[in-house]
Amino acid sequence: MNAAKLLLVEDDPALSELLEYRFANEGYDVRATGDGDEALILASEEVPDLVILDWMIDGTSGIEVCRRLRRDKTTAHVPIIMLTAREAEDDRVRGLDTGADDYLTKPFSPRELLARVAAVMRRIRPALAGEMLDVGDISLDPVAHKVMRRGKILQLGPTEFRLLKFFMESPGRVFSRNQLLDGVWGTGSDIELRTVDVHIRRLRKAIEFDGAKDPIRTVRSAGYSLEP
Repeated sequence: MNAAKLLLVEDDPALSELLEYRFANEGYDVRATGDGDEALILASEEVPDLVILDWMIDGTSGIEVCRRLRRDKTTAHVPIIMLTAREAEDDRVRGLDTGADDYLTKPFSPRELLARVAAVMRRIRPALAGEMLDVGDISLDPVAHKVMRRGKILQLGPTEFRLLKFFMESPGRVFSRNQLLDGVWGTGSDIELRTVDVHIRRLRKAIEFDGAKDPIRTVRSAGYSLEP
């Protein structure tokens, strides 16, 4: 399997050098920059598998880099771990609301960051490699375009298949309707938000199974998630 591509955006030279060294030793293909504008260029030139993003960086701020990566169809699914010296709860919530998958407050142990990145990569690697995705009793084969639950093949439409795959790549994560719209239909789509609810209902019906719990959770005022 090819080395995972990691984009490190950190403007502290000493910390950046340390993290680049540690991740390279773990087998990651690391590109590093301390500038937000350059980070966006690097991400567009070669889409990374994961981004480690400092909040306070030169050029475009980390929070804005995160927002733009989420708006771009090619990088909308890339996991983002934010690093910051900000400790206020409002700042952490803002980072997560902008689209960050995880949040680490400085100072932190490089070992903890390595562990968090490894956990994310274990989750997303099957999707990157075109391998089977398994969440609970549901299995999805992205190559054969087949979904099974408890050994039974399920019939899904193309949109429901993409929607389920999107959920299964990030089990447990709550996605807003806008995030689902961007991730499944693509940014710039003129699809209405209520269309997301229609396809969620269709997906629920397609994967329902007698005696099995509905794995799709509705989170009031937030969106939907697929429970692992």
